[in-house]
Amino acid sequence: MLVAIAATLFSSGKLDLELIAIGFIIGGSIGALFATRIQMTEMPQMVAIFNGFGGGASALVASSTFLTSPESKFLIVCISVLIGTLTFSGSFIAFGKLQGFISGKPIVFKGQQFLNALAFSAIIILLSINNLGILDSQSIFYAVLALSFLLGIGLVVPIGGADMPVVISLLNSYSGIAATATGFLIGNNGLIISGSLVGASGLILTNIMCKGMNRSLANVIFGAVGLEVASGDGSQKEMNIKSYSTTEAAMILDSAEKIIIVPGYGLAVAKAQHVAREVADTLKAQGKKVLYGIHPVAGRMPGHMNVLLAEADVSYDLLKDLDEINPEFEDCDVALILGANDVVNPAARHDQSSPIYGMPILNVDKSRTVIINKRSMNPGFAGIQNELFGYDNSIMVFGDAKDMLNDLLKEIKEL
Repeated sequence: MLVAIAATLFSSGKLDLELIAIGFIIGGSIGALFATRIQMTEMPQMVAIFNGFGGGASALVASSTFLTSPESKFLIVCISVLIGTLTFSGSFIAFGKLQGFISGKPIVFKGQQFLNALAFSAIIILLSINNLGILDSQSIFYAVLALSFLLGIGLVVPIGGADMPVVISLLNSYSGIAATATGFLIGNNGLIISGSLVGASGLILTNIMCKGMNRSLANVIFGAVGLEVASGDGSQKEMNIKSYSTTEAAMILDSAEKIIIVPGYGLAVAKAQHVAREVADTLKAQGKKVLYGIHPVAGRMPGHMNVLLAEADVSYDLLKDLDEINPEFEDCDVALILGANDVVNPAARHDQSSPIYGMPILNVDKSRTVIINKRSMNPGFAGIQNELFGYDNSIMVFGDAKDMLNDLLKEIKEL
């Protein structure tokens, strides 16, 4: 977007090097400050913000072009404003959900999708009547700007936290498409090419994320998964929960030969990736085989767990994706679940009434023993009970992931 803004200034002939330098220094300093101070656990929020800034920059460039030449390429101006503004408002709603400023659960109300459809239809109608003289171009432009802003909010608020990886990749694609539209607007081939690459890669990643949940994009956007639902017939099933101490869990790990660690969002929240790596290294030093099972939609952005573990210097060779790791559970002694929930719920395989039915999961239940670390028995973002917790081969170790792993590490070293 820096290229787009610079190209706009050059093409307008109003080049003020001092103003450009001031903007570059201020913007670059703010960006560098965010990038250096951000915690790896907060990377999804940062990606969401940057997506929003990318869309907002496209909308600003288009707005500048319109204000300079109101009748020049008006349709492309409005398309760029539509996508850019939608991306901006939607990305900051996603940021609010991830940061906890807004409820992570779907926010829905009666007639919500109708209002979204009405806003989009109004934008199409406004663009269609531009040449009919019913409204002047300035009124149409500002109406499209306002409706696009509201549409971005309306499309993201009904999406739950568990679907944020899809939303972030989709918004990333939108920011690329907005940049492409801006490139056409100002005649910048470099921006067209780079925007197209971002847009296409974002759509491909969105498709991969949807396949990882066995859901369509329409279901993600309109399904409101996680909205206070119960699994099965709507009643909570009785489960025999076995709560163990870290000492008992350490003894189980001590007798195991093959261990698979499954990280989830709880690991990210607790910022426990470093101590998780220490536990794994200690177990490997004792001659045990340790692997990591990574679900494609674990966490709150694409590759969230990979980023966290890479930051903790976990060898990439130990990170196994869904297809690679699932056969390994058959002869696994212990599956250690750290803050993962819906992605290990066996109901996805057999309970047709479950909202996660059909979603590929990590088959941790096929391990000889499953050690599950969670803060409480509260459901995940899908809002359903996890039947894995009551399985005969499952035990629960309650508590913050970082505190639990620190205690576990101490116990393992003392055995």
